[in-house]
Amino acid sequence: MAYLTDRGLRLLQRNYRTPGRGGGEIDLVMRDTDGTLVFVEVRRRASDSHGGAGASITGLKQRRIVFAARHYLMRLPVQPACRFDVVLVHKPMQWFKAAFDAW
Repeated sequence: MAYLTDRGLRLLQRNYRTPGRGGGEIDLVMRDTDGTLVFVEVRRRASDSHGGAGASITGLKQRRIVFAARHYLMRLPVQPACRFDVVLVHKPMQWFKAAFDAW
């Protein structure tokens, strides 16, 4: 998280989960300097043998993140601009802004 806060993002919530089974989870909910709400998926893999950390963000994983984001947004009185970012934790750290869209 320090990686992102050092780049201007402000933490709003960690590990946001939807209630019940089969929902989704968002690792970090942050606010960018322009006011954009940023849903961040943080991935780490010990090995690149199966495509690395980025390959683990499948279509199903993306749908669960989007589901959780929609649930989070329902609680807000005004819907802000938002995006889905991915941070891959390895050397060097990689931050992909707007890594995928809600569909």
